[in-house]
Amino acid sequence: MAERREQREQRQQQERHDRAAGLPGVRARQREQTRARLLAESRRLFAARGYAAVGLAEIVESAEVTKGALYHHFAGKAELFRAVLEEVQREVGERVAAAAEQHGDPWEQLAAGCQSFLTATTEPDLQRIMLVDGPAVLGWSEWRAMDEAASARHLTEALAVLVEAEVIPAQPVAPLARLLSGAMNEAALWLASSTDPEDLAHTRAALDRMLRALRQR
Repeated sequence: MAERREQREQRQQQERHDRAAGLPGVRARQREQTRARLLAESRRLFAARGYAAVGLAEIVESAEVTKGALYHHFAGKAELFRAVLEEVQREVGERVAAAAEQHGDPWEQLAAGCQSFLTATTEPDLQRIMLVDGPAVLGWSEWRAMDEAASARHLTEALAVLVEAEVIPAQPVAPLARLLSGAMNEAALWLASSTDPEDLAHTRAALDRMLRALRQR
């Protein structure tokens, strides 16, 4: 806590100095560029080798910044990883939304979004950060809260629309959303160790059958 307070005070002092010198815009752009480099290089390294195998010294060297610059933006490696995870989750969410928006029918939106999520999370770099290192580094509770904010909430909302429209039977949507989310996450982890190139297609087909089984007869 004392270290974070000292870092915050240093940032505030630097900001006051920048304002006095009339350089807030330039300084702000430089800080943003530094942060972007740190995120980009951290993401590349975490995806390639995993969180545990990457040190801060390697990150700052790869990003061509000082360790002090890193601590200006992040309290440590765990906080840096959390920012990388947020970025990855946001990108996956945007891909899911883009796939869903190609359809006008709410049911087709749900199906397309789920398939897009499954496909995205089978990509090795995203999978390692989102599903393997995420829970291990941040702890289950924090990782679950981030997953809830990034994807489970949107899945719940989509299911609620379908219940309201009587496309799927009336039921509490919260447990259904968690069951679907858990199934897709587990499938993505299984596919990571699969050696059969047809397993992804088979898994996508199984997901389609599972989703169609939810519909009203």
